[in-house]
Amino acid sequence: MGGRMTRQREAVTRVLAGCQDFVSAQELYALLVAGDHAIGLTTVYRALRELEADGGVDVVRDETIGRLYRLRPADGHRHYLMCRDCGRSRPVDSEAVEEWAGRIAAETGFAAVEHTVELTGVCADCLPRTDGRRPSGEEGEEPPCHWDRASDPRDRTRSCAS
Repeated sequence: MGGRMTRQREAVTRVLAGCQDFVSAQELYALLVAGDHAIGLTTVYRALRELEADGGVDVVRDETIGRLYRLRPADGHRHYLMCRDCGRSRPVDSEAVEEWAGRIAAETGFAAVEHTVELTGVCADCLPRTDGRRPSGEEGEEPPCHWDRASDPRDRTRSCAS
């Protein structure tokens, strides 16, 4: 990653690394403030923009709250399947997408081709069961950041496992 590693950017990166799923800038700001970091929301947005420009975060768009961020793994860019109900995400094999984007670039003569692929669905935990309960996570699985259900789907609250 390029860019200057300021104290604030380091704090943003460290807290973001503790989140197992995508978070908004506002959620990240709240986590930072709760962790006694003296940082402004504008600084969080700036740090996220820099991390995005440097390839340090993956970004997806949520139709209700906008851009969501997740620290990019060391092995590079990934695509995710996101639950439309709870917001949980899972990386997916996207080799075919990457090959297609490379082929389009070669065929058209374009350079620095970027692409966005958004896959959404409803995860197994959010699917209603006949007994009215939701299935729980796998035994021993660390709980990821996820959307807590709210009565109004536009008013989702977030929890983040650190």
